[in-house]
Amino acid sequence: MNSLRDKNVLITGGSRGIGKRLALGFAQVGARVGLVARSQPELDLAKLEIEQAGGNACRIRADVRDLEQLSMAVERLKVVFGGTLDILIAAAGVQGPIGPLLSTRQPVWNETIEINLIGAVNACRVALPSMIEKRSGKIVIVAGGGSSQSRPNFGAYAASKAGLVRFAECLADEVRDHNVQVNCISPGGAYTHMTDEILRAGEERAGAREIADAEQVRITGGVPADKQIQLVLFLASDRSNHISGKLIHIHDDWRRLEQANMKPEIYTLRRVQKI
Repeated sequence: MNSLRDKNVLITGGSRGIGKRLALGFAQVGARVGLVARSQPELDLAKLEIEQAGGNACRIRADVRDLEQLSMAVERLKVVFGGTLDILIAAAGVQGPIGPLLSTRQPVWNETIEINLIGAVNACRVALPSMIEKRSGKIVIVAGGGSSQSRPNFGAYAASKAGLVRFAECLADEVRDHNVQVNCISPGGAYTHMTDEILRAGEERAGAREIADAEQVRITGGVPADKQIQLVLFLASDRSNHISGKLIHIHDDWRRLEQANMKPEIYTLRRVQKI
């Protein structure tokens, strides 16, 4: 991962959960990390953790729903670290309402789409101009549960994540000639605040399968942080320059992708055609 040393990385949702895990991973390989989130105390703590581990980070308070705030975040990163933005990790997200559609409130449903989907779109809007200008850039979007299969009682979350995958496919085709790669990851179950939200919701709202899965993640910790970090570092590095517009799951044999023939239909959202 030597190609990531001294790269400027902006991570939305970088103050906690999977976003913070990834921020620590980038810092460990020598990248300079800009943390974007809404909570100043969480940003302060995440920055401290990175610096105590020997990394280099700056914290930028911004709401991904606000395009102007995100634009200022990119400019702030350039001022602090110098150079331009090399890598965007769009990890900001909320779980949203839990329960059947008719039991959930529409404003909360809408907010989930705005943060998870529109927030990532906004981040790409502000990141792309400098990437296109220098003809180099990497965008990795954190999708997740429901992005490629049904997830009842989590409709807003699943719809937003599925939307992210198709958006990434479209954007990858749009910027392919500019040497910018755009991919999504499905990071698998990890013990975060979202796990506790599911457990508090209970079986009646979340469903028996979700509660069982959340309990298992609570006990085991879920997917180890290192597995998630290594996948994202791979997609952010020069080793994946031939991969774009894909959804890679943490349990895929992704290490083989470095030499793989990336057929157009592989690792994408596609309808299974009748034979």
